[in-house]
Parts: sequence; C-alpha cells; structure tokens
Amino acid sequence: MKNIPLHWRVIIGLLLGTIYAYLSIQFGWNDFTLNYIQPFGDIFINLLKLIAVPLVLFSIISGVASMKDVNKLGRMGGKTLVAYLATTVFSVGVGLILVNTFKPGVNVDDDLRTEMRIDYELWLAEEEAAGNYIPRLDDINYLSDPAYADQIAAVKARRSTEEVDDNTQDKLDKAARNSEKGPLQPLVDVVPDNFFGSLVDAEMLQVIFFAIFFGVVLVGLPEDKAGPVMRGIDGLNDIFVKMVMIVMNWMPIFVFALMA
Repeated sequence: MKNIPLHWRVIIGLLLGTIYAYLSIQFGWNDFTLNYIQPFGDIFINLLKLIAVPLVLFSIISGVASMKDVNKLGRMGGKTLVAYLATTVFSVGVGLILVNTFKPGVNVDDDLRTEMRIDYELWLAEEEAAGNYIPRLDDINYLSDPAYADQIAAVKARRSTEEVDDNTQDKLDKAARNSEKGPLQPLVDVVPDNFFGSLVDAEMLQVIFFAIFFGVVLVGLPEDKAGPVMRGIDGLNDIFVKMVMIVMNWMPIFVFALMA
C-alpha cells in the first residue's frame, strides 16, 4: 500500500468511505459509524486546525525574513496584490457570467420563494427591534400584506422550532455589526489588537499581518540578534511541516472516516 501514490490512496479511501456510507444506511450501522468511525474524521479536522495557524505563521515569518532585503518584499507584495486583484476580477467575472447564464432561483417554486422572502423580512424585523440597522433590499413588505397571513404564520411557527447553531449566530451578529461600520473597517480588522487572541480565534488575515510585520522587523535587526530568532523560527517551521507530512500519510483513513 505504501508504494501507491498518496493521491490514489486518498481516492481509494474516498470511494471506500462512500460505499461504506451506503451500506451503513442500508444495514443500520449508523450507531457503530457515529461511535467508532466518525470520531476519526473529527480528529482529522482538529489536526488540520491545530497545524494550520502556526504553520502559516512560521512559514511566512521564515520566508519574509530570509529575503534580507525589504525592497524585494515590496516588489513581491506588489506582484501579489496585482495577482490577487486579477484573480478576484476573474472570479467575479466568471460568477456574473454563470449567474446570468443559468439564472439560479428562476425555477424555484413560488410558494418557497414567498416563504424565503417572509423569513428574510422576519429576520430583518428582529434585527431592527434589537437596534441593529440593516439596509433593506427593496420596498416590498409581505408582513403587512393580509394575503400572506397564512404563510407568515407558518414561517413564524417553523422559526420558533428551529435552533440557530453558534457558528451561524456568530456570522449573523458579525454581519449586523459590520453594517454599522465604515468602509475602511475591513482594513482595521486586518490589524489585531491582541495577537494571541488572533491565534486562538484563527483569524488568518490578522495572523498573516503579524507574520509579515514580524518578518520585516526581523530583517532590520543586526545579525547577532536576528540569527538565533531566525534559526528558532526555521526549526519551528520544519516541525510543523513534518507534522503535515505525518497527517497526510494517514489521510486516506481520515478521508474514509469523513465519508462514512
């Protein structure tokens, strides 16, 4: 099995996991799967989260500090910015073309579309009642139209029984807060007020900002002071790269567990 390339082993794990998932449903192995197989998939996700942030941190610091010339960093940053803008424009263009070509949502059932609209208006009303200003998309208001009374009641009943998970609620709260902030708030959010908080919350943009800042400052220090720090960072970077390689070797099993 070791002689088989990793990508083929991952594909095999993917296929076997899919087959097992089907058999599990057919033969009622759900309890066994949830108790003894799914945890390995959760372990894989946790390992990736564990490694990702420090790997990004130390690899960026190591890369920036190894340049020894801040001017090179500026040129590289400029090229990176141009590439980022180009890929962003390309992605937006592709998205607009696909949306205008396939028109998603056109064939959605009218009743479902109405319920989704009512759901949106109820959410908007709740946010406004809580003091969060969110601009309306248009002047349409189904909640004040008696013709939709039955659908409004049905949506309210459904919403009362639904539970919003913490992740979704955090995103809703963040969207509400951002709607009240200025246009430069995304730039402000890139700069962390607490680096360790950024690590804990896995705020990658803030971690990247700190890593670049740290690397630039490290380049400007005398060799006798920067050298030991640089060697330590290189060593830590090598450790986390090795961790990634170890996790990747077990990836086929983890993929099987995720698919099961």
